[in-house]
Amino acid sequence: MLYEIFRFLEQKYNLAGASLFQYISFRAVLATALSLLISIIFGKKLIDFLQRQQVGEEIRDLGLTGQMDKKGTPTMGGLIIILSILLPTLLFSRLDNVYILLLIMATIWMGGIGFLDDYIKVFKKNKEGLRGKFKIIGQVGLGLIVGLVLYFNEDVVVREFDGESSNTEILIDDHREYADIKSTKTTIPFFKNNEADYSALNPLGNEYTWIIYILFVIFIVTAVSNGANITDGIDGLAAGTTAIIALTLGILAYVSGRVDFSNYLNIMYIPNSGELLVFCAALVGACVGFLWYNSYPAQVFMGDTGSLSLGAIIAVLALVIRKELLIPLLCGIFLVELLSVMTQVGYFKYTKKKFGEGKRIFLMSPLHHHYQKKEIPEPKIVTRFWVVGILLAIATLATLKIR
Repeated sequence: MLYEIFRFLEQKYNLAGASLFQYISFRAVLATALSLLISIIFGKKLIDFLQRQQVGEEIRDLGLTGQMDKKGTPTMGGLIIILSILLPTLLFSRLDNVYILLLIMATIWMGGIGFLDDYIKVFKKNKEGLRGKFKIIGQVGLGLIVGLVLYFNEDVVVREFDGESSNTEILIDDHREYADIKSTKTTIPFFKNNEADYSALNPLGNEYTWIIYILFVIFIVTAVSNGANITDGIDGLAAGTTAIIALTLGILAYVSGRVDFSNYLNIMYIPNSGELLVFCAALVGACVGFLWYNSYPAQVFMGDTGSLSLGAIIAVLALVIRKELLIPLLCGIFLVELLSVMTQVGYFKYTKKKFGEGKRIFLMSPLHHHYQKKEIPEPKIVTRFWVVGILLAIATLATLKIR
């Protein structure tokens, strides 16, 4: 919104300083600052409102140290995160960018499903919340929309240049011939020729590639969204982990959207993807600002309103910049948390069927509860998970050069 206003002022009146809004990095800084302010200022007001309405978390006693002390803590704090993402994005990003519009839609879509789940838990006094199948339907629906847009929208392209160039040469688009092509190529980490096409997975012919691609998109959106949801089990874990992931994805989006950096790093150049840095900056600011109230001991929980939307946002971001195969590495915390639940449940059912008594791999799942059962203080668990998340982010960025 402000981008268009200041561009008009610069062109019409040659207003001093208006040209700053042409720079993605400048708008990203503003988005970070505003999202931090919104989350801190609005967060306090929302917490006070939720406390007056007695919108408190119902805690199921799992025998964890300090668990019952959290009973009555306000939930649905994900509204703070969503507002802190959307307002800076609407103000500072280019709203004619298909990727930005897609992320705004994903944020509202999955945030709405999470809000409905939290509303049923809190106001309808139903601890189960929204039935699982309806959550899955919502996730599949979002994946379907995202997949269709990314496959069929004419603005979603990869730019290919003619001719060779030096890695040290700074390239300008109009100095070489290029073509913007529709493609289902993605990035395979750690391989020299690190691009692959979804069409290679399709035995039915290229005309059916869109089916294979959309199925992958649905799977990725559903898996990452559920992974983030499961990770949100102790104070500050999901918000802090998401901030690390969002910062990494912002860097990847920025270099993918610049012809000079993408050429130097020998990665796909995706026109207009650099604008995603503004969205990622708002996401980082929103998560860090939320930690002001969500760090131990938490004054508010994000609930499914926050965790489901954060997972969906991360999935869509990775798909847009064609780095979805990096998700197991970058989102390793989410993956391990999700796998710990799946293996625990699967092994319990298997041993119960075979031996008549169910056995467990972990003391409790998800994995963070396993460490709580070991009497490790909650802040230490969260900090160590963050450290692992930072290491995974560094490894993810290293894939830009290590092949």
